Amino acid sequence: MRNEKNIIYFVTTNENKFEEILKLFQSENVNYNLIQLNVEVNEIQTNSIQEVASFKLNSIKGQVDGSYFIEDAGFFVDIPLNGFPGVYSSYVMKTIGNNGILRLIDDFEKTSAHFSSIIALYFKPLDKNLFFEGTIHGKISKTVRGERGFGFDPIFIPNSISNKTFAEISTEEKNNISHRGQALKKLISFLKN
Repeated sequence: MRNEKNIIYFVTTNENKFEEILKLFQSENVNYNLIQLNVEVNEIQTNSIQEVASFKLNSIKGQVDGSYFIEDAGFFVDIPLNGFPGVYSSYVMKTIGNNGILRLIDDFEKTSAHFSSIIALYFKPLDKNLFFEGTIHGKISKTVRGERGFGFDPIFIPNSISNKTFAEISTEEKNNISHRGQALKKLISFLKN
C-alpha cells in the first residue's frame, strides 16, 4: 500500500456509506485523499457501538500502512422496542428489513428512535486510536418512504426535519444533520488541525 501523508483509508465494504462520507470529505477541502479499503475486519457481539468499533479497528492493525478509520453505527428504536435493533442493525436489516421493524410497532405517534455513529481512527503520526461520535434523535415513519439513503433511512424521521425521512432528503442535507455527518465533522476538524 502507498505510504503518503495525504492519504487516509476508510475501511468499509459498504459502497453507500463510502459515497456518503466521500461527499462530505470533498466538500470540506480536507488535505487528505480518502480511499476505500476493503479489508476483512473481525467483529464482536456486544451492546456497545464503541466496543465494536474499537475491536474492528484493532483487528486490522498492522495490515494497513498509514492512517485509517472504520465507522460503525446503530439504529435504536427506543420506544417501543427498548433500543432494538441497536448494534445488531446490519443483521436485522438483512433479515427483517424496514417492513419487519414497522410490523413490531403498534402506536407510531409515541415512537422515539435514534441513530448513533462512532468513527474509530488509527492515526499513524500519533500511533493512537481516536474516537468521534454522533447521534441524531427522531421518530419512526408509519410507512417506508423515500428513494435515497440506505438501511433504515426510509423509516427514520429526524426531529430537525419533522416531515421527511432520511431517504427523502439529499445526501448533503442528511450529512448536515446525521449521526454519521456529526462524527465525520469531528474527524475532519481533527484532521484539519
